[in-house]
Amino acid sequence: MIEEILPDTVMAFHAFTDPPGLVLFPEEAGLVRNAVEKRRREFTTARHCVHRAMELLGVPPAPVLSDAHGGPVWPPGVAGSITHCAGYRAAAVGAAPAAIGIDAEPDGPLPPGVLEAVSLPQERQMLRRLAADHPDTSWDRILFSAKESVYKAWYPLARRWLDFQDAVIVLDPLRGTFEARLLVAGLRWQGRPLSGFAGRWTSGNGLVLTAIAVTTARAGGPAEGAAA
Repeated sequence: MIEEILPDTVMAFHAFTDPPGLVLFPEEAGLVRNAVEKRRREFTTARHCVHRAMELLGVPPAPVLSDAHGGPVWPPGVAGSITHCAGYRAAAVGAAPAAIGIDAEPDGPLPPGVLEAVSLPQERQMLRRLAADHPDTSWDRILFSAKESVYKAWYPLARRWLDFQDAVIVLDPLRGTFEARLLVAGLRWQGRPLSGFAGRWTSGNGLVLTAIAVTTARAGGPAEGAAA
């Protein structure tokens, strides 16, 4: 599913279950040696998706470790993103330099209180309008997922925290796209200011998916080269 909202230059692989017999690189296995079984299965399948996506990109599979904040550390020449939720694991990779962020969520309303914690007033107004016109869509979950994808695209570039309320999202219900305007300064892409990202969203099979893939940027404006 995730490949449907990514550009052709980004390779993706997904799984709906945790197949038995998957093998990690020893360095990766060490990251979850003491984890509970559910976490080990989830991690193993997600890294399996990473390795298969690398093969699709034409890159030999290599260990993808984690930094001090838990983010993936990609091998030289590769950029990517990983996501997992109940019943779905996926990875997307592209040739560096690139900024990629993907996220999968269950298709359903956010738990009580979460929307207020992760959204801005203008975003909640937007969601009310969208819900009035398209009441069968989980707009709050799509917004949450889009913000997760923004963070995953942001972090490898900035190497610092981005709060949920540090970006304002505008969802397009007809095109299945979104724009994210960053409310913090200082992010640069290939030597130029980068003030936002453009991405895509979709839903199906009980899931909400969002994706950002940046390969070029317009100075002072939203990223170009996102999945379109």
